[in-house]
Amino acid sequence: MLNTAIVGLGRWGERLVDAVHAPPSAKLRFTHAVVRTPERVRVYCSERGIRVAGDLAQVLAEPEVGAVALATPHSQHAEQVAAAAAAGKHVFVEKPFTLDAASARQAARACRDANVVLALGHNRRFLPALVEMKRMAAAGDLGEILHLEGDFSGNSGLRYTPGMWRASEAESPLGGMAGMGIHIIDAFIHLVGPIASVRCESQRRVIRVDLDDTTSVFMRFANGATGCLNTLMATPRMFRLQVFGTRGWLHLLDHRNMDICDADGNVRHVGYPPFDIERAELEAFADAVAGVATYAVPVNDAIHGIAVMDAAMRSAAGDGERVTVDARGI
Repeated sequence: MLNTAIVGLGRWGERLVDAVHAPPSAKLRFTHAVVRTPERVRVYCSERGIRVAGDLAQVLAEPEVGAVALATPHSQHAEQVAAAAAAGKHVFVEKPFTLDAASARQAARACRDANVVLALGHNRRFLPALVEMKRMAAAGDLGEILHLEGDFSGNSGLRYTPGMWRASEAESPLGGMAGMGIHIIDAFIHLVGPIASVRCESQRRVIRVDLDDTTSVFMRFANGATGCLNTLMATPRMFRLQVFGTRGWLHLLDHRNMDICDADGNVRHVGYPPFDIERAELEAFADAVAGVATYAVPVNDAIHGIAVMDAAMRSAAGDGERVTVDARGI
């Protein structure tokens, strides 16, 4: 059993805790929590047997804590990953890993040098539909992959108000990219491999805070394939992923509905039952710590995803000019 401290207990931190609390996981449990205002979560944590602290260093000094799960503001990830690694704690960190490629490499090296597991919360890799998409692409069922399209959007930006931590360009560059679009980037990398260059345009159209709400990125992969990603913050929720190959295409809509087209143009639909991807990723993290399995997101993939986001930010600042992605890993 991996005793884990949750760092940050907002909406998403609670989602992670609840994913392994009921029914109880046999692999990972949350025993400690680090929050800025302990009184706010006292009842919630008491009901789940979680000890609350207001200081990360205090929890990192606890010998019974074997790992931390970071569900904190994006700008805090790099420093917190390094601190946990220095204390000998394994690290699960929510996406985005960090906000620039240099800090991502530095945080990853801290974990490597401390010999602790680093796991990124790219939960969509655990979707049964995406697992099947990866299998089919790797097996050559689609022929040569030519192009990918992805869209992860929502209307949370319409509810943002000044002062919310997510409602700032520092925490949410390119609008929905850090919270939503990064999942599509990771899926693209998982399915096709490294991204060589990007062109990005990003703008604020309607939301009230000083944050982009409409972002598009055109990508060229190292193998010659192309891709297009959209992420919007002022439209109803949409998750879509499509892969086009010379022998067929796949279209995944909202996690559980996939259309599969063969070389003759015949389309069949596959529906997938509900699946708890947060529980799956946390238990996979515990398996990696136990040494019984390799975590599904290679660290260099996580670094590369941030390098792609980094390049997209520079492209948007340069009015959509093509920017080469820094391909260096750990």
